[in-house]
Amino acid sequence: MFRLPCLCLAACLLAGATLWAADPPAKVAFFPLKDIKPGMKAVGRTVFNGSTVEEFQAEILGVLPNIAPRQSVILVRLSGGPLEKTGVMAGMSGSPIYIDGKLVGAVALSFAFSKEPIAGVTPIEQMAEVLEKGAPAVTPPALKVELRSIPTLEGSEPRLAALPASLLPAAADEGLLLWPGQPRMMQIATPLVLSGFTSRALEQFAPQLRALGMVPMQGGGGSPSLDDVAAQPSAADARDLVPGSMISVQLIRGDLGVNADGTVTYRDGDRIYAFGHRFLASGPTEMPFAASRVITLLPNTASSFKISVPGALLGAIRQDRASGVLGVIGERPQMIPVGIRVESSRSKEMKYRFEIVNDRYLSPFLLQMAVFGCIDATERLLGESSLAVRGDVSLTGLPPVRIENLFSADANAPMLAAQTTAAPLLLLLQSGFPGVNIKSIDLEITSTDERHVLTLDQVWSSKREAQPGEKIEITAVLRGDNGQETVKKYPLEIPPSLGPGPLQITVADGNSLNLGETRELAGGYPPRSPAELVTAINKLRKNNRLYVRLSRPQTSFLLHGVQFPSPPPSLARAMAGEPFVSTNIATSQQSTLAETETEALPAVVAGQKTITVTVKY
Repeated sequence: MFRLPCLCLAACLLAGATLWAADPPAKVAFFPLKDIKPGMKAVGRTVFNGSTVEEFQAEILGVLPNIAPRQSVILVRLSGGPLEKTGVMAGMSGSPIYIDGKLVGAVALSFAFSKEPIAGVTPIEQMAEVLEKGAPAVTPPALKVELRSIPTLEGSEPRLAALPASLLPAAADEGLLLWPGQPRMMQIATPLVLSGFTSRALEQFAPQLRALGMVPMQGGGGSPSLDDVAAQPSAADARDLVPGSMISVQLIRGDLGVNADGTVTYRDGDRIYAFGHRFLASGPTEMPFAASRVITLLPNTASSFKISVPGALLGAIRQDRASGVLGVIGERPQMIPVGIRVESSRSKEMKYRFEIVNDRYLSPFLLQMAVFGCIDATERLLGESSLAVRGDVSLTGLPPVRIENLFSADANAPMLAAQTTAAPLLLLLQSGFPGVNIKSIDLEITSTDERHVLTLDQVWSSKREAQPGEKIEITAVLRGDNGQETVKKYPLEIPPSLGPGPLQITVADGNSLNLGETRELAGGYPPRSPAELVTAINKLRKNNRLYVRLSRPQTSFLLHGVQFPSPPPSLARAMAGEPFVSTNIATSQQSTLAETETEALPAVVAGQKTITVTVKY
């Protein structure tokens, strides 16, 4: 394992805001929305090449009032510079528009496939009201994660039975339909430059990124090393940041890079407004932003865009709202350091060090992208392969979350490994518990070119009848793809308090048990503390284990996650009268008595077998 260097605030930040306020741009008056008239001439500012802010022209076409609740849009026709050829470009979001030296607003919306560079401008009054007052963000819905309690032979603790199918919530469609049968006015797409990722990684995640209003593209050399990332924001670079300048919001920094580009609309001391529309609608947030330099412009029929590379760190984005983003120059956001080591028999060991933003919705998805990208850089997607993943998620004041799993398939094993590896981070960040602070993530990935899968073929018990408290032996026969058999024997003690009757013993892989569970069968309660959550995540069933479960059809009670199957009549009446005790009453369903996890096997395990042992006094 290896750790990333601590990235802390340097002593230069103690000098105060005067460092960043040196020679600030002159404060600009706002042009009132009520005074906007069709035919007015305006001037815009943006970057077409390098870091130089250039002017373009804009003609006011009119105002679309109340196009969304308490939101208006100013329609303008742009001209000048390369706009006749490119139209409204991705990356222009936030470009300021002025009338008589007064700020009107930010270029933020456009029409797809438009023959003219007609844009929608978000009024600056609207941006200031939303960003300064912190209006509610349009936050994507949280992923629902069910928490289930499965008593084990070692004790009863909460268990997460299944992982979410998707790590990134679907984004709401914010296209604005102006009138039936006509194109929609949509927010200008945000260029998203991925550096250090393979083209296959880009293709794999591009649909989800486009759904969030971004234009993903592959870049080279666009991300600084972690040694450069550790440098503090530069006061000299901050003084050069003016309305019309390009900025890059850095979602991943280091050996891998993911950077989203936009334009500064307004600066007031060390505070900036940018984009003119939501970025991710994450509300209060903590994302670094850097200076950005335009390499070239790429005209495109659907949407032209700027190709750029990030520069020096400038500060942190603190608000991401419907009308734009608000950043603070000189601040350094908290990031999550990540280290990934990929080892393969066919290539030398590869190490990656980077940081990802600390965001409850975005971080798991970014980690999934990074894990897939690191694997795909040296390993194959098609053909037999196995991937063993081990690692830790270090937390402040809590035990680490252990990551351990094995994936083996004929195709797409890297995606299975990436999604399952990132899921614990989602469970931590979306738990709702305050103070769950991610310190770092360290992963080791070992790849082989063989498929290692064992299928559960037979299961039997050393005895057909047993007494409570008696020890028996369970034998499991597993068969490989080549027909070779592996025999495993597991000692098992019949619970001493168990009454007479049939006892079902199920031997299965973790996925089979996950799919067979329901909340009514297993019962459940949410973790009541971060420590319980960590315990539940560490109890996630693994792909290379067998699980032995004892069950029988009988009434059971659930108290704080602990099942009490078939209690004495007096205790049953007492528990039935308590509102905090849930009851599983269904003689046709199975009541779980105990479950244990066996040792790790050198292959992915699949299959489920159930046998019956009769308990007698």
